[in-house]
Amino acid sequence: MTRRFWVTGASHGLGLTLVEQLLAQGHTVAASGRDSQELDTLGEFHGARLLQLFGPLQDAGQRLQAAWGTLDCLLVNAGSCDYLPDNLANADLFEQIVSSNLQATYQSLNAALPLLAKGQRPQVMAILSRYSALQLFEPNQPLNGGNSLPTWLQEQRNVLHTLGIDLTVVAPQSLKAPVTSVQAIPEPWTAQSAAQELLARLEERQADLVLEVLNPSELWPLPKNS
Repeated sequence: MTRRFWVTGASHGLGLTLVEQLLAQGHTVAASGRDSQELDTLGEFHGARLLQLFGPLQDAGQRLQAAWGTLDCLLVNAGSCDYLPDNLANADLFEQIVSSNLQATYQSLNAALPLLAKGQRPQVMAILSRYSALQLFEPNQPLNGGNSLPTWLQEQRNVLHTLGIDLTVVAPQSLKAPVTSVQAIPEPWTAQSAAQELLARLEERQADLVLEVLNPSELWPLPKNS
């Protein structure tokens, strides 16, 4: 069965690879993020099955409503550097990875909710990197939705459940709020292997998956000037 997907942070790395593999499987895909020659090339090959959503995430929901009117799956690439501000100082990089992905995840989920509510067996999968899963500000403060993306996502479960939308959070193991007692060892994931595994796990609709990546830049390339 073919489905309609929206992939965020899709210009490079894991996000781009998710788009490639979904298109290869015959699905219809919307992709948002920075301008990307790779996405342009995919668009030329796949035509109307790839909808490119460049520009503010807040506007993406309106464009999807006009184009499709419904959405089956939102894949939030919440480790992406697509939403970092320009001319970012290296000293601020990792804090901005957290804050920009927190904001982008909030915006994309809000934009997608009305469409997902009309989708077929709708679901959300949010994929966090080692960096975007970090806590903002003082690490000795309690986790909350304002300083922790994993915590904010967990806080959305009840609302999503009420709307009939399943949520899977894919993230490194948290020391403060572990989702399993099993020690996860970082593995040499590539964008290709991780995308293949994550897409294969979609049908299981697990609440949480632990993803420990030996080299995060394989999946989430850092800005070239960092």
